[in-house]
Amino acid sequence: MEVIFIKDLRGQGKKGDIKDVKNGYAENYLIKNGYAVLKTKDSLRQLEKENKEKKAKDLEEQEKAKELKKLIDKEVLEFQVKTGVGDKVFGSVSAKQIKDELGKKDIKIEKNMIKMDNSISSLGFHNVEIELYPKIVATVKVHLIK
Repeated sequence: MEVIFIKDLRGQGKKGDIKDVKNGYAENYLIKNGYAVLKTKDSLRQLEKENKEKKAKDLEEQEKAKELKKLIDKEVLEFQVKTGVGDKVFGSVSAKQIKDELGKKDIKIEKNMIKMDNSISSLGFHNVEIELYPKIVATVKVHLIK
C-alpha cells in the first residue's frame, strides 16, 4: 500500500515522501496516528499544491534575506568598552548585544542567526557572520573602542 507522509517519522519517512508499506502498518499505525495518508489522486494533487506553495514561500524568504544582507553588510556597529592595563577589555560583546544593536537600526534578526564561536573581547574591528538563510550569509563589522 502506498502512503504519503504528512509528518516526519524518524526512520520511516519525511513529510512529502511517498513510500510503499505493508497494509497493516499503514492502516493501524501510520494513518491512524496521523503520520501518513493513503496515496490517491486527491492526496497527490494536495501534495503538489503544498510543494508549489512551499517553493514560492522559500523564494520570497530568499529575496528578503538578500535585501537584508545588503543592509547588514553596510553596517558598522560600535561598542564602547571599559579597558584596563594594556588595553585589556573588561567583559565582552555577545551575540545578544549585536542583535540588540541591529534592532536599534530596524534590522530584525534572531540571536541564533549570529555565528560566533566566542564573545568578542579585544579592541578593534571584528567581522561577525549572520546566517540569514541557508547559503546567504551577511557580515557585520563590530568595532570595539575605549
